[in-house]
Amino acid sequence: MRSGRARASWAAIGSLTVVLLLGGTGTAVAVPPPPPNPSDSELNSSREEADSRAGEVGRLTNQLAEAESRLGELQADVELKMEDANKARVDMETAQDEASAAQRDAESAGAEADAAASAVENARSDLDKFVGASYQQGSTIGSVSAYIGSDSPKDLLARAQLLNAVGGSQVDALEGMQRAQTDKSNKDAEARKKLEIAREKQAAAERAKSNADAAQNEAIRAQQDQEAENGRLESEKSDVERRLYEAQSKVSGLEGQRQRYEDWQAQKRAEEEEQARKAALAQQPSSGGSKGTKNGGSAGRPSAPSAPAGRSVESVIARAMSQLGVVYAWGGGNQSGPTRGIRDGGVADAHGDYRKIGFDCSGLMIYAFAGVKGLPHYSGYQYNAGPKVPLSQMRRGDMLFWGRGGRIHHVALYLGNGQMVEAPHSGSVVKVSPVRYGGIMPYATRLIG
Repeated sequence: MRSGRARASWAAIGSLTVVLLLGGTGTAVAVPPPPPNPSDSELNSSREEADSRAGEVGRLTNQLAEAESRLGELQADVELKMEDANKARVDMETAQDEASAAQRDAESAGAEADAAASAVENARSDLDKFVGASYQQGSTIGSVSAYIGSDSPKDLLARAQLLNAVGGSQVDALEGMQRAQTDKSNKDAEARKKLEIAREKQAAAERAKSNADAAQNEAIRAQQDQEAENGRLESEKSDVERRLYEAQSKVSGLEGQRQRYEDWQAQKRAEEEEQARKAALAQQPSSGGSKGTKNGGSAGRPSAPSAPAGRSVESVIARAMSQLGVVYAWGGGNQSGPTRGIRDGGVADAHGDYRKIGFDCSGLMIYAFAGVKGLPHYSGYQYNAGPKVPLSQMRRGDMLFWGRGGRIHHVALYLGNGQMVEAPHSGSVVKVSPVRYGGIMPYATRLIG
């Protein structure tokens, strides 16, 4: 009984639905009002705007890529100039030490020459007195007192010969002193000549340092100008990308509106077809009964998704790796560990390296190889510190170098598997990086094995 009443209720509801759908005139009332439908010209205009923005982004992307490449070259040039300045600083300090040593040698030689001259003058004065007195007394000085008390002519003759010998020895001593004075004067002249050469070298080294500093500053200015240009391009690209997004969003919005309108049209057509079918059924004469239809089978259940399918190389590397995270400081690092950086008049100063305790690239190598070999604090000299091997044969523990025109500006320690540990640049820290092959020197330097 209950199921019969339910069927009757659903039949009544179905009849009411048909009436509501057909209404008095047969027009559709189930379909909602139409959404906005953008015109073809609006769609085309928005697509053209998006294409234009995309082309502009592409152009700026190419410009930015070229600018980034140029900036990379300028960065390498700055690193090269910084290493040139580092080399000039090391050479200048060496020349200053040599000049100081030559100054000390010259002062010592001059003092010895002065002392020798004074001794000669004293000896010459004594000899002059001896000779003068001898002439006054008609014999050697002291002859009167020597002769008084002589017991015999033979004794008197012996004493005269002794006094003559004393006078002759004074002359010989004077000649020896004069020879010593000449030797010391020669040494003094040689020492002064060496001092003159050392001072010339010092002056040349100071000029080279000044020139290297000027070249470094010029490279830094070029890099800073390029960074400003890159920033301008980045800003312009970001602005165009924003406008591209807006244009693409506009296209998407208009295309979405067009799609929703087309969906509405499809829905409206389907509803009208359904209404027409039901109206046709309603106008047919009723039959004695109708047979219900049964589904021929149930829809298949979708399948579950499938499951988603010391002196050794190692001691050198251990020393370098123990400094990971230590800040970069230009001019920093020695065999004992990180040290305070020094001023460079440019990039390093801008990052405050002279206030930091850390390493630069060559300083890290000095510390890593401290138990193997003492290295100079300049990557160019480190490149020639040991045997060289082709990059195709490089192995763990070798030093890798980067340069341009045969001049070195960076060094790192190869770890194997395409990795290296380095102190890269101001503002960074000691870290492990993939080996960069752009600008790399064709040979690695091997200090062990």
